[in-house]
Amino acid sequence: MMLLWGKTRLKQIGRPRKNTTPLDSLTRSDGLKPEDTAELPAYSFISIALATNNFDVTNKLGQGGFGSVYKGKLSDGREVAVKRLASSSSQGIEEFKNEVILISKLRHRNLVRLVGLCSEREEKMLLYEYLPNKSLDRFLFDKGSKAKLDWSTRFRIIAGVARGLLYLHKDSSLRIIHRDLKVSNILLDDNMNPKISDFGLARMFEGTQDLVATRRVVGTLGYMSPEYAIGGVFSERSDVYSFGVLLLEIVSGKKNASICLVEDHVNLPSYAWMLWSEGRGMDLIEDELSEFSAVEMMRCIHVGLLCVQDEAIDRPNMMAVVLMLCGESELPLPKQPAFVFRRVKVQATNRSSIIQSTNPVTNSTLEEGR
Repeated sequence: MMLLWGKTRLKQIGRPRKNTTPLDSLTRSDGLKPEDTAELPAYSFISIALATNNFDVTNKLGQGGFGSVYKGKLSDGREVAVKRLASSSSQGIEEFKNEVILISKLRHRNLVRLVGLCSEREEKMLLYEYLPNKSLDRFLFDKGSKAKLDWSTRFRIIAGVARGLLYLHKDSSLRIIHRDLKVSNILLDDNMNPKISDFGLARMFEGTQDLVATRRVVGTLGYMSPEYAIGGVFSERSDVYSFGVLLLEIVSGKKNASICLVEDHVNLPSYAWMLWSEGRGMDLIEDELSEFSAVEMMRCIHVGLLCVQDEAIDRPNMMAVVLMLCGESELPLPKQPAFVFRRVKVQATNRSSIIQSTNPVTNSTLEEGR
């Protein structure tokens, strides 16, 4: 097998082999410190090229702002998903570094697992566990695949994502805000269990820090909370908003970003509120769903509406969300949403907890929902 890397032609025979060279002795340009990668295996470019058949197009799983993702098979037989940083990705290095530092320290059944990395010369790659069912959007928004998402599967996905977020916000050794929760970032294993992925935009909170204000707004339109999209302020409740949108999409089978406008409702949360407030919440449910618990379904819609309330202070935290989904907590009435772009008043019990981001000032970066 012939492998090309720049102007150098490399010939490698045999199975891919894990690189045993200490990561800090490689040619580094990612800003990572040895302690950031102490527990993470480093793989050579050649071994990953062999594992992916030289990044053959038939092994390509997807394309994103970071770069391309390929399926690969390591020398020990493990299948992996290889995320390869595109040379044209202006924010790729920061996202690469962010994922290594954060996700390598996280362990939860509802988070995708990082199994290795490659950082050689201009090449930056992350190796994740391979999940055969890929992402939730491939099922939820595809007419031919919707049948595989019965209600019990959908509810298991909703509950699993909620538990994963609760771990990030409260139960892990780090307090992490994901900032880009959406259906395409929910991966499914062979049993259709959900795993939250893509931590390139995630931020870690320290101590009593509650809010962060930034001038560089990144994420996906349709999933971004009003205070973040307009004011650049994000917190745990920003993830809660994204979760609410995702929950309503799972129930309805409709994309928030492309929902058919009904009675001047500009998005899915607004439409869901109208149906729920008129006692027609069941009309929101995906047509393909025939067997489900009406009580459980209406509880999910109610929780979704609580999560997408305009003001962050009105939204429940993820602990409350998990309890409400399980029927172990009463559900307060959600407030009627405005769902219009307006000036957002930031509310905080402790104004000193608002931390200005040290990120450099850039133009806002917004990605359309898929």
